[in-house]
Amino acid sequence: MKKLLPLALLLLPATALRAQTTPPKANDTTTPLHLLKPDYPVPYGQAKAEDVQQVLDRVYNYLNAATPAELVDKKTNAAITDRRKFNPEAIIKPGDFRLTSYEWGVTYAGMLRASEVTGDPKYAAYTFSRTKFLAELVPYFRAYQTAHPEANTPVRSVLQPHALDDAGAICAALIKAQRAGAPADLRPMITNFMDFIMTKEYRLPDGTLARNRPQPNTLWLDDLYMSVPALAQMGKLTGERRYYDEAVKQVTQFVPRMFDEGKGLYRHGWVQDMAEHPEFHWARANGWAILTKVELLDVLPADHPGRPAVLKLLRAHARGLADRQAGSGFWHQLLDRPDSYLETSATAIYCYAIAHAINQGWLDAKVYGPMTLLAWNAVSTKVNAQGQVEGVCVGTGMGFDPAFYYYRPVNVYAAHGYGPVLLAGAEIMQLLKQHPYNINDSSVQLLK
Repeated sequence: MKKLLPLALLLLPATALRAQTTPPKANDTTTPLHLLKPDYPVPYGQAKAEDVQQVLDRVYNYLNAATPAELVDKKTNAAITDRRKFNPEAIIKPGDFRLTSYEWGVTYAGMLRASEVTGDPKYAAYTFSRTKFLAELVPYFRAYQTAHPEANTPVRSVLQPHALDDAGAICAALIKAQRAGAPADLRPMITNFMDFIMTKEYRLPDGTLARNRPQPNTLWLDDLYMSVPALAQMGKLTGERRYYDEAVKQVTQFVPRMFDEGKGLYRHGWVQDMAEHPEFHWARANGWAILTKVELLDVLPADHPGRPAVLKLLRAHARGLADRQAGSGFWHQLLDRPDSYLETSATAIYCYAIAHAINQGWLDAKVYGPMTLLAWNAVSTKVNAQGQVEGVCVGTGMGFDPAFYYYRPVNVYAAHGYGPVLLAGAEIMQLLKQHPYNINDSSVQLLK
C-alpha cells in the first residue's frame, strides 16, 4: 500500500495539487482588505519626535557650516580682526546664504523656536551669534555707508533699508532674539528698521503699505509678513499700543482688497487703478499671509478690539488651505491649479502655522492635526542628506499670467525654505507633545 501511494498522488487532478500548494486567493471573504497597505507617496502616520529632531539637526549642521559669521578682505580673503581701522574692502565671508536677508530673518526665528521646543541651545546660539555679528558690523560700517550711501556694504540694508524686504522679517527676528536673551544689544538695528516701516515705506492714501512696482500703487501679499510681525513684536517689546494698532490696521486693510472669501485664499497682488485684479493664488505668498496672522495673534493683547477679526480670518484662511492640500501632503505652487508643481516652502509654512494654531487652541486639533502631520511627512522627504531643502521656488515677483508662476525655478539655494522647515519641525514636535495620535482604521486620528 505504501508503494502505491505516490502513484495515487500522481493520479490526482492538477487542480487538487494546486489547491494544496497555492495560498487562498485574496478576496473579500479571505482577507481584511481594509488593512491592505496603501502605496502612499510620502510616509503616512509615522511622525516621531526623534525623527523630526534628526531632520532639524541636518538642517542646522548644514546652515551652521554654510553661513560663516566672519569679516574678511574681499581681495585677499584674509580675516579682519582689527576693527579699529576701517577696511573698505571688508565683506562678510561668502557662504551659501546672506545673513541680512528677509529669508534669514525667518531662519533666525526658526532657530529660536527649535531651541524653545527641543531644549537644545545650539539652535538659539546660531541666531545669537549671527545677530551679534551684525550688531558689531553696524558701527564699523556706519560712517562709510553715510559718506557713500550707494555703496553695497554688507550691512547696507540694515543701515539704509530701501524696502520692506530689507526691514520687516529680520526686524521681527531681532526683537524675538532680544526678548529671548540675546547677548548683544540689538536695539539700534531694531529702531532703525522700525523707523523705516513706520515713517518711510510708501503707502496708499489710507495708510496701507504699498509698492510702485510692477505697477503704481500695488499691494503685494508678501508685504503683510514684511511688516506686521515686526510691528506686533515691537508692541510686545515696548508695550506701546500704537504698534499693535498699526499691525491690525494693515491686516484689516489688506483683506477686502486681496482675500477671496469664497475660496478662502488670497490673490498675490492688487493694483489700485485696475477694475479687475490678477487672480493668481500663489502658495508662498499665502504662506506669508497665514504666518502673519499667527505671529500677530501670538502677541496681540487679549483685550485688543482687533483680535476677534484676526482670529476669524485665520480660521477662514486655514479652511481654504486645507481644502487644497494635495494627496501627497504638499500644496501646489498655484493653490487652485493642481497641474502646477508641488512646492516645499509653502507647505512648510502652512505646516508650521496650522500646527501652531492648533497648539495655541485657535484651531481644532482633531480636524487639522492629521493634515498637518501629513504636511510634515511630505516636507521631511525634501530635506536631503546634506541638510539642504529641495523643491523650493526661488524669489518671485508679481506676475499677471500663469506661465510666470508655473515655471519659476526651484533650487536648494533658495533661502526661503530653511526658516519654514525649522519652524515646521519644531512645531510638529510641540504638537506631538500636546496632541498624541494613533492609527484608527488605518487613518491618523488625534486623541485630544
